[in-house]
Amino acid sequence: MATKEQIQEALDTIRPYLQRDGGDVEFVDLTEDGVVLCRLQGSCHGCPYAQQTIKGGIERILQEQYPEITGVESVED
Repeated sequence: MATKEQIQEALDTIRPYLQRDGGDVEFVDLTEDGVVLCRLQGSCHGCPYAQQTIKGGIERILQEQYPEITGVESVED
């Protein structure tokens, strides 16, 4: 299973693309069943494309690096 540190490092590689558009992503937790919980920030928070960013971007990239990740979900404050 991927460690929290490995997931944070992977998110660090994604972060510049989000920041370029005024957004960001914060790692919140990794559940026992392999779901990464994260919080979108800045212009990504509440964006109509937020779910697409989570599933089509962040989840895809994390699962390519760590196939044991079962999904990525956004959490609110």
